[in-house]
Amino acid sequence: MCKHILNTQVSIRAKCCNKWFDCADCHREVSDHDIYKSDEMIFACKKCKKVFRKTISTFEEADEYCPHCDNHYYLEAVKPQPKISIELDGDERLETLMLDPRQKRLDKSMYDGQEYEQ
Repeated sequence: MCKHILNTQVSIRAKCCNKWFDCADCHREVSDHDIYKSDEMIFACKKCKKVFRKTISTFEEADEYCPHCDNHYYLEAVKPQPKISIELDGDERLETLMLDPRQKRLDKSMYDGQEYEQ
């Protein structure tokens, strides 16, 4: 799982070393070279696990979807946000949270802490 982009839908094959990465930052962390930029990219869909090629110079709106399972993989990147925590006297804590969007969805309940009014 990519720690740089939370909503990655595909893995990208780096032509320079023929290894799979979730993003260019993941490649940069483990490699001693820059990623080779090419007009043709090879992707592996994380939903259906099938591999496909796309040519960037002729990329159209229809190319934003996996050709095998129609998974929308070309999305605006969601990046992790920092969490700030300030400790006060004793056990009291004041937390200003900028949570991962996946956690925000889990924290929502049917009532969201509001009273039901008729």
